Amino acid sequence: MVIPSFVSPDRMPFPQNLLENLTWMVRPRHVGATSGIEDLRRQFTSSFRRFAPVPPGVTFEPAQLGPVRGEWVRVEGADPRRLVLYLHGGGYIAGSPETHRPLVARLCQSAQACGFSLAYRLAPEFPFPAGLRDCIDAYRLLLQKSAQPSSMAIAGDDAGGGLAFASLLAIRNANLPMPAACVAMSPWIDLSLTGCSLLANARNDSALSWPLLFMSARQYLKKQSAADPYASPLYASFRDFPPLMVHAGSREILKDDASRIGERAAEAG
Repeated sequence: MVIPSFVSPDRMPFPQNLLENLTWMVRPRHVGATSGIEDLRRQFTSSFRRFAPVPPGVTFEPAQLGPVRGEWVRVEGADPRRLVLYLHGGGYIAGSPETHRPLVARLCQSAQACGFSLAYRLAPEFPFPAGLRDCIDAYRLLLQKSAQPSSMAIAGDDAGGGLAFASLLAIRNANLPMPAACVAMSPWIDLSLTGCSLLANARNDSALSWPLLFMSARQYLKKQSAADPYASPLYASFRDFPPLMVHAGSREILKDDASRIGERAAEAG
């Protein structure tokens, strides 16, 4: 994106790299080894506030599916047979269906589908694999309530995108019917943090940072391996997965996580 040079009344031009300067100013504050869970959660919460308002014509209804909580997202004119199971982002330690209402509402409007936004358990109170178990429980219970997998998509952002792919792995290995599709936005699928974009885009990303992800992964995994495919689906086989749609920005530190999904999908045919 090229920023034109404007001239102020005192004839001093604004810098050409205005966008880069503004991005640097709003990037996450420093996170270090002494940062507590509340510090980490505040970092994620500040990024959630950047979502646009909830669009009109959408309602939210708290719900309970067996042992798991969430909320139904109802969109005017949606096909009741179409369903999006949404898994919110927040580094596995933060976020909720409420924080992601604007994002989920717009996704359901675009898909002309109803949504179930899952309130999966968060670390460190409930470390890996508690959140993944909630995702699978929710999927099983939706199927028991007559949801058709051929009309269902699993979607998520950030850690929710990672959970979406981990859920596909668990669904396949449990011989459950696959959903029709999986959609992920800026998915975090490698908790071992090996993507080059984590460093290459460190200055550009105004929402996430390497220390923030590292500390979040430590809270989530405890003493479990970051290379466990259920924690880091990058290391899983994508055999028999449904069609995938993945989005990430070129300036994000998670860009390589997203691009490597394409490589894994190509390997699986």
